[in-house]
Amino acid sequence: MSYEINDLLDLMVDQGASDLHLQVGQPPTLRLSGSMTPIDGPPITPSDTERLMQAITPTAHISDVKLKGGADFGFAFGEKARFRVSVLKSKINYGMVLRQIPRKILGLREIGLPDKFRELLYRPRGLILVTGPTGSGKSTTLASMVNHINETRDGHIITIEDPIEYDHGHKRCIVTQREVPVDVPSFSEALRRGLRQDPDVIMVGEMRDLETMEAAISAAETGHLVFGTLHTNGAAKTVDRIVDAFPASTKDIIRTQLASSLVGVISQVLCKKIGGGRIAAYEIMVNTTSIAALIRENKTFRITSDIQTGAHLGMITLDAHLMSLVNRELVAPEEALQKAQDTNLMRENFIKMGLKFREI
Repeated sequence: MSYEINDLLDLMVDQGASDLHLQVGQPPTLRLSGSMTPIDGPPITPSDTERLMQAITPTAHISDVKLKGGADFGFAFGEKARFRVSVLKSKINYGMVLRQIPRKILGLREIGLPDKFRELLYRPRGLILVTGPTGSGKSTTLASMVNHINETRDGHIITIEDPIEYDHGHKRCIVTQREVPVDVPSFSEALRRGLRQDPDVIMVGEMRDLETMEAAISAAETGHLVFGTLHTNGAAKTVDRIVDAFPASTKDIIRTQLASSLVGVISQVLCKKIGGGRIAAYEIMVNTTSIAALIRENKTFRITSDIQTGAHLGMITLDAHLMSLVNRELVAPEEALQKAQDTNLMRENFIKMGLKFREI
């Protein structure tokens, strides 16, 4: 049996799989509702993965795989779907992981963000961060926010991505989408250049180095609304991660800049949904006078307390949101325990509520 890439991609779309794994010695494997599901067929051979890789990988990226051991790019499957592709080498053989990017960009309510948070998208300047582990839905959340601005405001939106995932057409805004390294060498270079391109909103796909963080904070301070992502868990850890990236001599300055420029932080995880599918759980922090003071004074450990008392501003801790998903019977208690920040406290709450759950 010979696997064909078009058949595998059709299967992904039909089944609603989030990812497709192609590795030598294993049948093609779909991630369905968070679980790995091999398809019914023989294991993939080295010649299979090489043929499948060459069927969709641009020549320049094939060179990257051979020289550097990997490459990432976006790939459109006609009008059916778009994929983010990661090609890799493992034990000399080729492998691929393809993530399906939904054609439809979900609305803010559809992804579960409170109406209060929507108000932040009308700020003329500042920094909004979306954080969480890999595969937690950060790109989906960013796309929803950018699309909301595109539909409700006028202006110029610049997105900087590696690779471009969601396609944003011109609506009320002009949208310029730049791909690293296809259109511009790096995130930091794109940010610097972008400030000369009359932007109102800048979306940075990943704030992965000091230069990019510095440029993003500077852009937020100088009159632009900037969105960025980080691989951190929780609002307090996000602030610490940025500050810790800077040399000791500049940490106080960065804290002051963050205190004044940070608008809010969304930290998220993806949970398996009861009955199939997945749902995001959020921690939402909105920067207030009190939180800004905690950032300036290096007392980020107190931020969680402010989030707990900030519900009227749309704030919520991750564990409180997980608990609400359990109460609404959207997420199983065991799943919430796995994703909780304070597992012991959540377990105690379940026991007090008389909820039955399996110990993990």
